[in-house]
Amino acid sequence: MMPQSVSARALLRAGTLAAAFAVALPAMAQQPAAPLPKPGTPGAPNQPLYGRPDSEAAMKLAPVPAPPIAAAVDKLPVDKLKLPKGFNIEVYASGIPDARSIRIGDKGTVFIGNRVQDKVYAIVEKDGKRTVKVIASGLYRPNGLAFHNGTLYIAELSKISKLEGIEDKLDSPPKPTVIYDNLPKDEAHGWKFMALGPDNKLYFEVGQPCNNCIPSDAHGQIRRINLDGTGMEVVARGVRHSVGFDFHPVSKELYFTDNSRDWLSEDLPNDELNRVTKIGQHFGSPYCYQGNLPDAEFGWGRSCSEFVPPVALMGPHAASLGMRFYNGTMFPAEFRGQILVARHGSWNRSNKFGGDIALVKLNKDGSVKSVEPFITGFLVDNKYIGRPVDVQPMKDGSLLISDDYDGAVYRVTYGNPKTANR
Repeated sequence: MMPQSVSARALLRAGTLAAAFAVALPAMAQQPAAPLPKPGTPGAPNQPLYGRPDSEAAMKLAPVPAPPIAAAVDKLPVDKLKLPKGFNIEVYASGIPDARSIRIGDKGTVFIGNRVQDKVYAIVEKDGKRTVKVIASGLYRPNGLAFHNGTLYIAELSKISKLEGIEDKLDSPPKPTVIYDNLPKDEAHGWKFMALGPDNKLYFEVGQPCNNCIPSDAHGQIRRINLDGTGMEVVARGVRHSVGFDFHPVSKELYFTDNSRDWLSEDLPNDELNRVTKIGQHFGSPYCYQGNLPDAEFGWGRSCSEFVPPVALMGPHAASLGMRFYNGTMFPAEFRGQILVARHGSWNRSNKFGGDIALVKLNKDGSVKSVEPFITGFLVDNKYIGRPVDVQPMKDGSLLISDDYDGAVYRVTYGNPKTANR
């Protein structure tokens, strides 16, 4: 049985196109391979434009960089965002360039990581006023964060560090202490997402160092380590680039988003939502995508049945990033135990897709019932006015959303509207 997709129409179109690609694969194989450019050049395999078709439409597509400066608070798009009836959204904090991963400390401090900047921030609320502080700088892609028993863990490109007792030292933070550095230094998909598992281990991803290639044994996987950096294990393989995962509140199984390959077509493949039911499972990349689409380059001689299919398709090139299970009580009961996913939005697609927060509803057995938009409006007239990256429920049941395009964090509540402290 195929996993739940964005819609029945999307599944039908995906299946039709998948069949078309299967027919076309032999003809594609007969074309001589173009010589590879030197590493580091714009067309090298580790660059995002590598493999872009030489067509007028494709040549117009390129990554969407965020403005170098965070948007002024009065320019943030909260009034343009669309939420279901009863929900409200406000600016929680602004002036945080490249706001990415969110974690919350035991004392309520909100920590924010960076992908292209070098800082980790702390948002502190006191006497009804919020302030943003830099607690670490000079880091390299400190995208991944986790928090446990007073310690903040930071995942950079090639190492993981910790800041102990950080909530008591926000005004004079210590230097991070490295606990693990046995990591590749590849730039492509090198930034990491990190989470604390129910086993009190740190889970993090090591992406494929390319758009689409046969990765080494050190790439294309989710690993876990003990809190002191020992005991590394590979939890999942065949992972192209996961920038979001969380654990089911009942089964404790790991669910993760995965960004599928580029430049196969505008509509294929879909991004994935996956579920780990056994340590060491392989989820297909780079041999098979979305559970039913053999890869045009590396799918020869392989079958998609060899790999674990996704539990849901998240849309073509949607850039599905941060995800969390919602276990609060502020939102309506239908949200309890369900998944919220930040879809950053496509860039290598003429008609952009994503730029929203999706609600993934599960069946009792953990399979996916539906995927539907929850918060929309970041994408207007095929242009981004914001790009959601991560979602994080707060202790009171409200929801934080980071936006790296505008350098801000928003807060979603249900019920009586709240007034944002800016």
